[in-house]
Amino acid sequence: MKLGYIDYLNCYPFYYRLFEKEKLDGVSVVSAYPSALNASIARGELDMSPISSAAFPEIQNEAYLLRDFCLSSIGYVRSVVLASNVPIEDLQEKTVGLSSASQTSVILLKILLRKYYGITPVYVSSPPLPDLSNIDAALVIGNEAMTDVISKGKFMYDIGELWLLKTGYPVVFAVFALRNDALSTKKSFVDAIIASFHSSLRCLETEREALIAGASTRYPNINASYLNEYYGLLKFSFTAELQNALAFYYTLAAEEGLLKPVERIHWYPA
Repeated sequence: MKLGYIDYLNCYPFYYRLFEKEKLDGVSVVSAYPSALNASIARGELDMSPISSAAFPEIQNEAYLLRDFCLSSIGYVRSVVLASNVPIEDLQEKTVGLSSASQTSVILLKILLRKYYGITPVYVSSPPLPDLSNIDAALVIGNEAMTDVISKGKFMYDIGELWLLKTGYPVVFAVFALRNDALSTKKSFVDAIIASFHSSLRCLETEREALIAGASTRYPNINASYLNEYYGLLKFSFTAELQNALAFYYTLAAEEGLLKPVERIHWYPA
């Protein structure tokens, strides 16, 4: 069983038990940026993985979504930001770098700028940690968004906060996809991983200090003082409210021609 892992702080709470307490025999973990995991599960190289929410429409006929888990925020999230040298209202025809690490936030930003600000910038691809000296603004996500270098931008916009302000909805940044063929042939592994995720999230409540210490050890370049607050901002359980927020995102992205329409989500467990 091949299981993907988004190599960011936000995904670590799901994998705490698997990494630090009880490995699962027969389960190998592949760590990568979301964009790489999106491509791998689409090619069938992974059986299950967290992926960008924006990647699911392309594989909706080939995969289930896990009903219980997501990576989300209701407003301010800290790890998805637009760093800009000019106010967001002045980005018309300016150069905006789009992170190559993920997809969900790219769609969020494009919708926000076009639909809610009436702005069409010039988009260019940028690395996960961009150089703001040669572009006007850049979308930065994950651990890179929490580093001091991003403070070089004169204007900082938290995308989760901006989305809630403009639409009234939270953001579901990532979902957990399970390929159809994996469920039919590896169900016992799937259920064991789901149980491990549930156990890990309980650890976030019952042994928070130990989990944060594990995250800090795995990601030593991030200021450890951020972590308790950061894990309080994130939402890991896929509530009805967040499922509705995801449906809104898919509808809006399809209307804007940015994603394929999502006809139906197949959930596991059903």
